[in-house]
Amino acid sequence: MSTLALYESMSAISAQMVEAASACDWDRLAALEKDCAGLARHLEANGEPIRLSDAEKTRKRDLIHRILADDAEVRRHTQPWVEQVRQFLGGSARESSVRRAYGAHQ
Repeated sequence: MSTLALYESMSAISAQMVEAASACDWDRLAALEKDCAGLARHLEANGEPIRLSDAEKTRKRDLIHRILADDAEVRRHTQPWVEQVRQFLGGSARESSVRRAYGAHQ
């Protein structure tokens, strides 16, 4: 698969990730992220320098910008959920610490 084709595939998957995040479909989002990460690993492993035409360079740049914009949109949808989980887990950890600290004195 060519470098440009890899970026095309990653862009298509990142657009699907936005849809999944918008729908709060976390299982689908996780599966898509795994697929995208696999393509990124493939890109890194086969990242030998190739000569691109000016049009291909422009297309590659546009795809990277779209992927980054999609990533920001996914984060916009997931951050509130992540913060809720963080607070829940943090609250549980504090509660456990308090129980350990004061439980022996009851």
